[in-house]
Amino acid sequence: MYLVTLVVCCCSGDSGFDGTVMGGINSMVQYQRYFGMTGVGSKTSGTIPASYFPDRFGRRFSMWFGNAILIAGALITANATNKGMFLGGRFLTGIGSSCAGASAKSYLAEIAPAHSRGAYLGFLNSFYYVGQMTATGMMVSTGKWESNLSWRLPLYIQAVPAGINVLTIFLCPESPRWMCSVGKPDNARKTLARFHSSTNDVNSPLVDLEMREIDEKIAVDGADKKWWDFRPLFKTRADRYRMWMVILIGQLSGNGLITYFLPILLKNAGITSQNKQLTLNFVNSGSATVDRFGRRKVLLYSTIVMCVILAIVTGLLSEFGNAARANAGITFIYLFMVVFSYGWTPMQALYPAEVLSYEARAKGLAFLNIVSQASTLINTFGLPVALQRLGWKVYLIFLIWDVIEVIVIYFVVVETKGLTLEEINEVFEREHPKQYSEQLQRDIREARRRHGDGGI
Repeated sequence: MYLVTLVVCCCSGDSGFDGTVMGGINSMVQYQRYFGMTGVGSKTSGTIPASYFPDRFGRRFSMWFGNAILIAGALITANATNKGMFLGGRFLTGIGSSCAGASAKSYLAEIAPAHSRGAYLGFLNSFYYVGQMTATGMMVSTGKWESNLSWRLPLYIQAVPAGINVLTIFLCPESPRWMCSVGKPDNARKTLARFHSSTNDVNSPLVDLEMREIDEKIAVDGADKKWWDFRPLFKTRADRYRMWMVILIGQLSGNGLITYFLPILLKNAGITSQNKQLTLNFVNSGSATVDRFGRRKVLLYSTIVMCVILAIVTGLLSEFGNAARANAGITFIYLFMVVFSYGWTPMQALYPAEVLSYEARAKGLAFLNIVSQASTLINTFGLPVALQRLGWKVYLIFLIWDVIEVIVIYFVVVETKGLTLEEINEVFEREHPKQYSEQLQRDIREARRRHGDGGI
């Protein structure tokens, strides 16, 4: 299971590299001189392939296809001789990264055992930072070169994790839930026995139970194959509730401001050295911890802390020209990203993939791409104007948004820790999913306590 997860995590490494590489390249004078551009941002949406390929051809093929497109885009971008070629390459890397990333979330959620699903999917999205650290760490060195290879080499390296996935993904088994949906229950049973049963017994009670749950919830050809029609995502009350949970996991908590435009923030704080900007961008590539305490608690408490940090940053950077306050503000900016990495980074892969039913998972995650890319458009095209005209007040805007997120998380978010995907589906079918999930978690804890007492 660890090797399979590592192969799938290359898709997250793709995303981390793709979302970070332009943050460093935008600050390189070598790149600015060559193209006369300073504000090329992140990726475009791969909604169409991400909503169709996973259900039609399987999760593995969709990852392979997305990474193959990403490799082509990375090579075009790295060899670009004009703006059109460069932007075209970035367009392809965005499509490929989005398609592979959405499929990776579906795949790992469906193949991982319920008791450790949070760890595996948390690790998947936390692997974003491996790609981020590779990109920014490399640019700390290449940024000192005078040649155009200073910005071309990182763009070449972007193809490496995608290449690993392309070469190895078909050595991994297919999602058991997808195999059931296309009439291959025997293959699905073998995969469940391999990864969920300690004895690898295809007839073990655990595998039998999981197969019954899957058979009850997944009909053959049950997934919606009409990629252009997103209405089924909002058809019932339970579907709409799930989609609100998916939309919640966006990119407007302030992280996009720092990830894509950190060089501008540093200049606003009085830090103008290119080497220092790249080095600080490397520090931004912190690590994230995997969920151990339940989804609600981690999201709620981390977002509260983010609000406090943004309030402090707003106060510190509200006065330009004060070096001490600027340095302190930059410190809290990095602390913000550490907290975000702990609370939100693992959840961005885990929670949407968990709450969506099988029939809607591929299309729902593709819709999440649309939401994320809408946020990216705001981050890419709106934030430069806002930073120029509003300066430190931009932090105040994100502070207000994060306060709203705290309220929504407290009153709406459903706890899914330790439940199978089919059990989570049942939770959302209830009249009050949040209250039912909390009662279910209390019952589970009480059952475990009684079981422990009985063992004594």
